[in-house]
Amino acid sequence: MTDIATLEPLFARKVGEIAATVPGATSVFRRFGIDFCCHGDVRLDEAARGRSVDLASLEHALGALDADETLPPEQDSAAMIDHVLSRYHEVHRSQLPELILLARKVEQVHAGKPGVPAGLADTLQAALGELEVHMKKEELILFPAMRRKGAGALDGPITQLRHEHVDHGELVERITELTGDFTVPEGGCGTWRALYAGAAQFKDDLIEHIHLENNILFPRFESSH
Repeated sequence: MTDIATLEPLFARKVGEIAATVPGATSVFRRFGIDFCCHGDVRLDEAARGRSVDLASLEHALGALDADETLPPEQDSAAMIDHVLSRYHEVHRSQLPELILLARKVEQVHAGKPGVPAGLADTLQAALGELEVHMKKEELILFPAMRRKGAGALDGPITQLRHEHVDHGELVERITELTGDFTVPEGGCGTWRALYAGAAQFKDDLIEHIHLENNILFPRFESSH
């Protein structure tokens, strides 16, 4: 069971640790705009201050979660790696090419109209390129090492990949900005709506992907944990 009351005060706990151990916390963080994946190593009070979020309201929302809800059984590392590969790597590779096509169409057909996401296609193209290189590093180097090792420190490659996760977070922020937080202008066509719906899903998927690695999988293979 996860009993929030028996742990140190919420404000003093790191955002990533809360996201990894308190059921439902990620949805609360998403609602308040708290970055729990790329910057999960900051305390809750610092994260709230950085986003100009009322700490008391944030703590209340987290405290209202069902403290008796059990987390899913902890997967072993090999099973978690398999999940990352099928749920996130494969999905990103199918999501992004389609989103790039949709973005180019919207930018061309609606060029000059209010709210057109100029530059979105190029940003998505950059995301595809960066993610492909990143995922290959995991698939060819890090994940095989984790499967062989079972446990123990792999600090070098993990540190590099954590830095790349920060870059991915910045791309997500840029995509969110270009789309006006995925808000389709009044009268936007079906392609525009499909683009923003897909881009919002990509954002959610990437955030969950990074959270799973940064806060749950990677710490198992870092000497500081």
